[in-house]
Amino acid sequence: MGSGPALNRHKIAYGPHESQFGHLYEPAAVSPTGDGRVPLVVLIHGGFFSTRFALTIETAIARLLAERGAAVWNIEYRRTEEPGGRWPGTGADALAALRAVDEVLPAALPDGLVDCLALDDVAVVGHSAGGLLALWATAALGARTARSRITRVVAQSALVDLTNPQTRNRPTPRNLMGAPYGEIPDRYSQASPILAPVHDAHVIAIHAGDDAAIPVESSRRYVAAVAERGQSAELVVVPGEGHDAFVDPRSACTRQTLRLLGI
Repeated sequence: MGSGPALNRHKIAYGPHESQFGHLYEPAAVSPTGDGRVPLVVLIHGGFFSTRFALTIETAIARLLAERGAAVWNIEYRRTEEPGGRWPGTGADALAALRAVDEVLPAALPDGLVDCLALDDVAVVGHSAGGLLALWATAALGARTARSRITRVVAQSALVDLTNPQTRNRPTPRNLMGAPYGEIPDRYSQASPILAPVHDAHVIAIHAGDDAAIPVESSRRYVAAVAERGQSAELVVVPGEGHDAFVDPRSACTRQTLRLLGI
């Protein structure tokens, strides 16, 4: 894939810590839907909540979405090795980044583009660990900020249940929580999307069928559990690809994500 058209990208802080920032991409073309409105997509990267990974693993996806006409807010957050990282700091960063849609992001954009942003139809996309943050933060906000409304959450091979016996003692949940499950079970429950409050956004759990990192059965259980409680949710399985396909702009997982976003 070529480099594509030139895109305007802004590095914007949403908090004082060096990892509390995001890259905001202006769309390559306005009005892709034909109604004069520009979709806004929030991207939350995965990577075990570790500083071994950063928002740059979503750069190619962010560029692809912007090339197709979306404004894209690709966020960073404090990870487990950083001061203030772990839980609840990492979750608080996801909340702050979503709230930044109200004032911080518009201040960086041209007036004409701000006027076109579809703030009443925001999509949040999170991969793996980022999927947990996307699901949890949307639920914690009731799918709304002061000026915006989240209508869709696309959770890509997401970590959805920190309380499951097959999950809770693995290194990623333990590092995020800062202690074993047996010592702080309530904190594990509080951070688990499968136990989050029902909200108005539609949740799409899209999972790579050959995912060896997070089994597809995890998303299947999640959708069944939250739907039973009244959450609008569906499962989409993409056969033949693995966990990292979602950060590959050429993959079937990415094509399916674009379809689900309508972009």
